[in-house]
Amino acid sequence: MNFTFHRKRIAGVLVVVPENERSFSEDMKNFNFPEARSLKLKEVMGYDKRRVVEPGVCVSDLAVFGLEHLLGEGLLKRDEIDALLLVTQTPDHFMPATSSLIQGRLGLKQDMLCLDINLACAGFVIGLMQAFMLLEQESVNKVVLINADVLSRKASPKDRNIYPLIGDGAAITIIERDDEDSVIHASVKTDGSRAGALIIPAGGLRLPSSPETAHLEEVGDNNLRAKDHVFMDGSAIFNFVQTEVPPLIENLLARAGVTSEEVDYFLCHQPNRFMLEKLADKMKVPYARMPNNVVEHFGNNGSVTIPTVMAYNLRERLQREQLQVCLAAYGGGLAWSAMLLKLGKLAFNNIIEYK
Repeated sequence: MNFTFHRKRIAGVLVVVPENERSFSEDMKNFNFPEARSLKLKEVMGYDKRRVVEPGVCVSDLAVFGLEHLLGEGLLKRDEIDALLLVTQTPDHFMPATSSLIQGRLGLKQDMLCLDINLACAGFVIGLMQAFMLLEQESVNKVVLINADVLSRKASPKDRNIYPLIGDGAAITIIERDDEDSVIHASVKTDGSRAGALIIPAGGLRLPSSPETAHLEEVGDNNLRAKDHVFMDGSAIFNFVQTEVPPLIENLLARAGVTSEEVDYFLCHQPNRFMLEKLADKMKVPYARMPNNVVEHFGNNGSVTIPTVMAYNLRERLQREQLQVCLAAYGGGLAWSAMLLKLGKLAFNNIIEYK
């Protein structure tokens, strides 16, 4: 499905990462796995360090911390927030919506929309699309989009295929109307028939959590995982990305009348460096124009990876100038999305630590 938006812009990006840093090499020592193979994985996949929350820290804690920073620095005013969108798959509660909890903890005005969006790694692009649509309303002038997950709390410490890779974090993106006649193109697709490739089987009403769903089971190669933990079919996800994402981006660029060479950067979701390099190869994009270093510093923090690559790799440049970028996100659903827009001259583009 294709979308076109006019006169909308990203005004600022703030990424919040936990202070707690873990090492891939140290994590792998907890598994019965040859050290040489661990080092090979580290080299090929780009794993090194990741940021994870301490026990008890929730999505609302990261979001409130980040918003309080912006409010305290005068980068955002309480009464100018007309809508607060939260994209997460690890909410504080089933009920109420975590976005409402954030609004209440910050004492924001009542005359505003709070909305939780249950999406995984494709959620940054889709969250932007929802924000752009809200800005079509006369009463909405500024939208705060929060992407946040604490998925490390749902990963089995005995599953080396998941646990040493997951990072936590939050991104706060401010979206507003653009005085210039900007045009933004976007595309999104979904295939729920492949939902089982990335799933937490238990914990919802289909299979409520119980002592049985918490029981660790042998799942191969000495890995232990419960039904309460996140499961990912790595091969299926890799093939999905390599097969589905390139044509989505190619069609998006063709519709916009833009060539790949005219795109300054392809800012993509980052499960690991290997996947990004293979995606770049398939699309014939130089690695320098598709940064792939987020996972080695922060881990795979879901829909936060794209804002993280903005703040980590292009912090000063995006505050100083405007670039043409293509965003691409893909993951649980399965869902995949892409967006072409002018990004830059941001009021802020930073990373801070949650303490």
